[in-house]
Amino acid sequence: MIRKFFKAFALLALLGASTSCSDFLDQESDHVIYADKSHLNNATDTIYSVIGIMNKLQSIADRTILLGEVRGDLMDINENTSSDLRDLSLFNVGNENKYNSPRDYYAIINNCNYFIAKADIDLKNNRNETIFLKEFAAVKAFRAWTYLQLVLNYGEVPFYTDPILTKAESEIDYPKKNIQEVCQYFISDLAELADIETPSYGTIRSNDSKLFYFPIYILLGDLNLWAGNYKEAALNYYYYISRRNGTNVAYPTGTASIRWSQNDSHWRSMRDSWSTDFYNENNNRTSELISMIPGDSIPSEGNYSELRNLFNCNETNDYKVSLKPSQSIIDLSASQPYCHLTTGNDVVYAPTGLTENRTGDLRLSSAWSYTKDVRIRTSGSNRELSEYSYINKYSTRNVHIYRRTMVYLRMAEALNRAGYPRFAFEILKNGVNNRSIESNVIPYYTADSTWIRQFDFPNNDYVLESRSGQQTENTMGIHGRGSGFSFLDDKYVLPDDTTITDSIMRRDYQIIRVEDMIVDEEALEFAFEGYRFYDLMRVALRRNNPAYLADRIYKRRGAAQEAVMKGLIRHDLNDTRSWYLNWNNKIGLGY
Repeated sequence: MIRKFFKAFALLALLGASTSCSDFLDQESDHVIYADKSHLNNATDTIYSVIGIMNKLQSIADRTILLGEVRGDLMDINENTSSDLRDLSLFNVGNENKYNSPRDYYAIINNCNYFIAKADIDLKNNRNETIFLKEFAAVKAFRAWTYLQLVLNYGEVPFYTDPILTKAESEIDYPKKNIQEVCQYFISDLAELADIETPSYGTIRSNDSKLFYFPIYILLGDLNLWAGNYKEAALNYYYYISRRNGTNVAYPTGTASIRWSQNDSHWRSMRDSWSTDFYNENNNRTSELISMIPGDSIPSEGNYSELRNLFNCNETNDYKVSLKPSQSIIDLSASQPYCHLTTGNDVVYAPTGLTENRTGDLRLSSAWSYTKDVRIRTSGSNRELSEYSYINKYSTRNVHIYRRTMVYLRMAEALNRAGYPRFAFEILKNGVNNRSIESNVIPYYTADSTWIRQFDFPNNDYVLESRSGQQTENTMGIHGRGSGFSFLDDKYVLPDDTTITDSIMRRDYQIIRVEDMIVDEEALEFAFEGYRFYDLMRVALRRNNPAYLADRIYKRRGAAQEAVMKGLIRHDLNDTRSWYLNWNNKIGLGY
């Protein structure tokens, strides 16, 4: 029966509503499912409606990644890039650009509004259990996530929470909300729902359907992070980590990493357990993947993700990629010292000048395969290629949205801005458990020790990486995932300036520099995954310093090409209006 629900995705998209009203932005629409129903009070209608919303999420899945990555500094265009993607990369997006379509977001929002208004959440079974509360919370999370994506890309958006079912309603001039206002609304809207379990419709096309939802604690963390409520954000992320698997079951960072395996001077052989995180779509207690938007398996099904064809050489795109890693991520990766622990228990550093992006942090070399002058066989004949590029983060039809390491790094970002840079740095360098918090964090913030101890990482459940490499070890510093044994790295240290005698000024100095380290770590860990532009934007807005974003994007092709990039990008990125899209002057802050 569940499999039939998933097959209903395409059907629902075609059938739509029984009314023929206009949608919010004056587009003819079939965007409200079951609009002829006064209530959603049976399993068929309720589940069909939830899955119908999931179907509409598929329409913005690729865009979620591309809007966040193509405009950042880690990805670049080439001669094969489509005009729409090229314009997106160069901040020259017009009304007809395929990636500038707010109607798709409002289709999701309007269906969520309809479900929230019509679902009978007071209905109970014979055991006095509320029947549809899980679906109600899940749909509220869908709506909050969609509004957040919309306002991050447009800066200011028409906002409504009641379903639009008539043409007259669609023509109302709805009030607009900015990022702060949207975040504050949904922080309040979701606050009482965070502990409600997500629905489960079993396995759908080999995927656990529980992966199709957005955990509310993560959403609350993101909303509070954007709103500047840093203590609340840190706690939200921690609550997800500590409650995800129920009580007494840990959710550690794991020890997946890419590391040199040899002890001689050749530096040729690596062991990689990090890249498997991107292939694995299992949902278990230690899974890296948290949420994804499922995609169809063949193009004719209508919601087929094009990301694999954009990022990877294959027969479909004539072995020509449209997007490639930028010089910026290559330079950042190579600039990281790699700390190695030999079998003789000696600490050494890998040399520079290694080929195939193996200098410094190894995550880029693991995520991106790039070669020149390759001969491959296609349809019985040899094809000469000047380049071959493959990003293994895009080897599945599904679009990944949240993963475990993201939660830890955003918790570090929030803790740092909450005034605890040493706590944040522990997450980067060593990993955290109660012992490390008591030794390396609390002595520096004794006045806040009660608040800090809310972050409970039992020592037996969170076992830190050590020289001995015991099998029970399951927690490491995030930087160690690609830069070696970071807990032993004397070059990777907490920034400090002992000449600053004022304690508040010294802490503020550390906050800024630890934040820079977190932003770099987010680039190394999440390159090409769709987070980068938003990470830069969030910090630039927080610091009231547009140049923080602008300078990095202008140096996308390296410092030597900065003037070239400024010439290609028509608008001044130091003007924050240039960061946002605009559609027909009805939505958005962009030019």
